[in-house]
Amino acid sequence: MQPLKIYNTLSREKEVFSPINAPHVGLYVCGPTVYNFVHLGNLRTFTSFDILHRYLKFIGYQVRYVRNITDVGHLVGDGDEGEDKIGKMAKLEKLEPMEIVQRYTNDFHDVLTQFNLLPPSIEPTATGHIVEQIETTKILLDKGLAYESNGSIYFDIETYNKQGGDYGHLSGRVLDDLLTETRDLDGVGEKRSPLDFALWKKASPEHIMRWPSPWGDGFPGWHLECTCMSHKYLGDTFDIHGGGMDLKFPHHECEIAQAKAAHGRAPVRYWMHTNMLTVNGQKMSKSLGNSFLPSELIAGAHPLLEQAYSPMTVRFFMLQSQYRSTLDFSNEALKAAQKGYKRIANGLRIIKGMEFEADNSQAIDAEQIAEIDAAIQGCYDGMNDDLNTAVTISHLFTLLKKINQLHTGQLTFAQLGQDVFDRMKTNYINFLEQVLGLREEFPANQEALINGMLALYASFKEKREYDKVDEIRASFKAMGLLVKDMKTRIDWAYEE
Repeated sequence: MQPLKIYNTLSREKEVFSPINAPHVGLYVCGPTVYNFVHLGNLRTFTSFDILHRYLKFIGYQVRYVRNITDVGHLVGDGDEGEDKIGKMAKLEKLEPMEIVQRYTNDFHDVLTQFNLLPPSIEPTATGHIVEQIETTKILLDKGLAYESNGSIYFDIETYNKQGGDYGHLSGRVLDDLLTETRDLDGVGEKRSPLDFALWKKASPEHIMRWPSPWGDGFPGWHLECTCMSHKYLGDTFDIHGGGMDLKFPHHECEIAQAKAAHGRAPVRYWMHTNMLTVNGQKMSKSLGNSFLPSELIAGAHPLLEQAYSPMTVRFFMLQSQYRSTLDFSNEALKAAQKGYKRIANGLRIIKGMEFEADNSQAIDAEQIAEIDAAIQGCYDGMNDDLNTAVTISHLFTLLKKINQLHTGQLTFAQLGQDVFDRMKTNYINFLEQVLGLREEFPANQEALINGMLALYASFKEKREYDKVDEIRASFKAMGLLVKDMKTRIDWAYEE
């Protein structure tokens, strides 16, 4: 089997994955800033790293997956000036900041559960690690790689690079060019250089979220949070750090600089970034009116949507594209994904209920077996090639064809033999459920099904077909329900 290769943003090439301390793997992914509902771009990123998490576990690694919650320090505009995003929303809603945090953290978890993402091993919050952020800031000040200015502490990019740092390497940006681009920006009066970034910000009188520090009341810089949380739970250097490509610069660039400066070594072996979303070929944005929430997709509640799409349809749609490629949403693509998902889910339902039937009437068919084995190998090869889920899905459709042929009698169990059948069944189920995280979706409107069965029940009772009446009663009982024969109507109830 080919080894797992992943594209390392740092080296700009695919590399064989070799963990620092196999079979243990340390994985950190930048989580959401919980000031609003989770959006579709977030969902794509977290789904991509859910696949990585699942596949690493599937091939035998023990994964410590850390995904943080940013609940302070992320300012409007993503820079060092302006209001805290959560504090701003708290003022608008007339709520405590932690009420905002809780509301949108709950939403984040609910959405990820709907789309069948596994929870991380640890989900630390920025406000829960203020002590670590203050201590790291002290270390950087002591090393001369940070400086105080009007009660705020800034990281010194120029000094860092003079001492052998490589700020700009991850994103491929040249320091001189960055200085030229940012020299005329406002709001850098406190800084020695416009590229320097805040480790700790002095809180203005109106700033709601604040903590005491050696430099006065303030709050941590956005970039410092992830450095401190990843270091605490994964060590000086860990295996994989992930996030959306929009975080490469400046967020991840700053993380590398802080960690190297504080701990003397590169913090991460492999950097992974997901690509952006588009809608009908245009960049997704609120200003264009083409941005929609996962909940709007599920409900079909958006002018650009022709219908509702189930969570597994959307997940399947996302997995038809490799995580580093642009993903374009359109009704046509989503409808095609809906058909594809239902086909593959039908196969899942069939194969789960299928058992090998011994029959010696036909000889083993070597060609059929070779096709099945090649498809199974293709599933692994796709995942091992930088998590190319699109390739893996194409091979699962080959296995689906064989499953359907068995189901309709075009292919016999004897032609495959039990070992090959078992191998096909196990891999089809495991790749769909364990690796891709797809599951069967049952009809949401169970009430309509129940009422339909009650109508049949009434019909059979009127015709005195009591064997069928008993069958329906037994079916209801199996679902934890009861049929209730009342004077004026037939109803149902939960079995108590």
